[in-house]
Amino acid sequence: MRKIFKIAAWSFIGLISLILLLILIVGESDLTLEEMKPKYVNAESEFMPIMGMNVHYRDEGNINDSIPILLIHGMSSSLHTFDSVAIDLKKNHRVISLDLPAFGLTGPNPENTYSLDYYADFLDQFRKNLKIKQWTLAGNSLGGAIAWNYAVRFPNQINQLILIDAAGYPKLNEKGSLGFKIASTPIVNKLMLFVTPKSLVRQSLLSIYYDPKLVTDAQVDRFHDVAIREGNRAAALSIFNGGFKANYEKIRLIKVPTLILWGDKDNLIDVANADLFKKDIPNSKVVIFQNVGHVPMEEVPHQVSKEITSFLNP
Repeated sequence: MRKIFKIAAWSFIGLISLILLLILIVGESDLTLEEMKPKYVNAESEFMPIMGMNVHYRDEGNINDSIPILLIHGMSSSLHTFDSVAIDLKKNHRVISLDLPAFGLTGPNPENTYSLDYYADFLDQFRKNLKIKQWTLAGNSLGGAIAWNYAVRFPNQINQLILIDAAGYPKLNEKGSLGFKIASTPIVNKLMLFVTPKSLVRQSLLSIYYDPKLVTDAQVDRFHDVAIREGNRAAALSIFNGGFKANYEKIRLIKVPTLILWGDKDNLIDVANADLFKKDIPNSKVVIFQNVGHVPMEEVPHQVSKEITSFLNP
């Protein structure tokens, strides 16, 4: 028994030593907001003080549009994921995008605690600050779960709902991404606080996109940079450790017209989830994109824009 204990102790020491060595060799410091602004802030970017944060957002397009559309990104992403879609939509609509708390240039909330209800409350305060009475929400992945949960929590404030490869139901047989697997592995995931190699970012993106040619150096740089924005790695670790407890049975309470968009080659959230949303939301429509992965708004942005435009203007 003493020998087994001794082996276990030395194994643990070896693992800790390896982690410390990796941190020394490939560890990298957080990027400050001021360091990131020159690259990721443009003329439309604004910052709003809200709930202890300075929220990065863009409010573009038709200012006379009384019911704007809010674009909500997913895990480990930023408002930039909707750039191409926003360019199309803002020709006729008021289009708002933002970096959610814990992500992008916004960074973590002061308490560093997160849940779907927290994000719903945050979005509604954001809406009030913009003096918007009602809006349409479009969300991808985690952003989709935040969008439908908002529709449940604040049914009078939402006009229409758009779910793009949205989270919410229990996992099926998805492969997942390498980055998400590491982030969910105890002890090893502590490395996320110090080590975020671009090679890992690239491999994660290759599992998210269907077409590997879309994983460009520029994409890798963007996802890497927003990941290591000051405080974002600790926030991401909090999210992975805590998880989001989505009460998917509440999806049936959604009454607003809903558009469900999905890539048929999604490895993170299986396309079968589109039918689950369709079944639970009576007034809904499903569109499946062929040979597209988890982020259709980046892979086939003009097709996504076309479907959204048709939905908004039946």
